Amino acid sequence: MIPHSLHYFELFMKTALAIATVDLFTLRQQLLDLICTVAYQEGDFVLTSGQSSSYYINGKQVTLHAEGGLAVGRMLLSLLPPETLAVAGLTLGADPLVTATSIVAAYEGRSLTALIVRKEAKGHGTRAYIEGPNLLEGTPVTVLEDVVTTGKSALKAVERLREGGYQVNGILALVDRQQGGAETYQAAGIPFQTLFTIQEIQQRWRELNQP
Repeated sequence: MIPHSLHYFELFMKTALAIATVDLFTLRQQLLDLICTVAYQEGDFVLTSGQSSSYYINGKQVTLHAEGGLAVGRMLLSLLPPETLAVAGLTLGADPLVTATSIVAAYEGRSLTALIVRKEAKGHGTRAYIEGPNLLEGTPVTVLEDVVTTGKSALKAVERLREGGYQVNGILALVDRQQGGAETYQAAGIPFQTLFTIQEIQQRWRELNQP
């Protein structure tokens, strides 16, 4: 059976140093188990896209936790194209992703700027869509997303970044629900990678729930 989530987090916190140094293969498995334990739920849900679903993944239960964020940051950084100079994403789901990945990069000696894309322009001051340090036009940026369904959220971020003069070189997700997002990105000519697919999460969730 899955251990109680608070108990699991206590165990996870005790391995904070290991999370920073463990090999990526092991870290990926630990992160998968964490997602299955605290982020994946089954029931009746309505998604942001308006679609009904028999399951829900609340990625922020992982990405807003210190050790979970560290694990996510390491894994996402390992998949970034070498030419990427900034990571960005649509608020709110991508906020902890871009922050964690940028901070992990700094510890590994890589300069990686974090950008947050607003859903609506700020209503005061500069009225900007993009928050973060100003970068040169043409700077290569990778868009991060926590959970991809139809793909529209990340595409909105891509649109705003391109309007701002940046070069978007791909989209990287924590979880792909495999409900059309990857096909949407392919049609738009945007490279796409995901850390986990929904099939992998559901299979592992069933294994952890065996009596």
